[in-house]
Amino acid sequence: MLGLILAQAAAGAGVAKLGACIGAGIAAIAAGIGIGRIGGSAMESIARQPESTGDIRTNMIVIAALIEGVALIALIVCILALFV
Repeated sequence: MLGLILAQAAAGAGVAKLGACIGAGIAAIAAGIGIGRIGGSAMESIARQPESTGDIRTNMIVIAALIEGVALIALIVCILALFV
């Protein structure tokens, strides 16, 4: 009985590690897509209104930094899930 419980726990740990790796990959890909869309939208906005380039660029950098922060936190959570 104890062997069965340990085998199930080991299998569950493998699934948890797989989930953590998939979660880290999704977080990295989603951050890349989000920052890419922000950059594209900012360039389109600058092309339409060149006089507001400074404001658009500042807002773009702030939003990109926030997305990077969320992605970093997601990656850290996934890495911590690997070791628990």
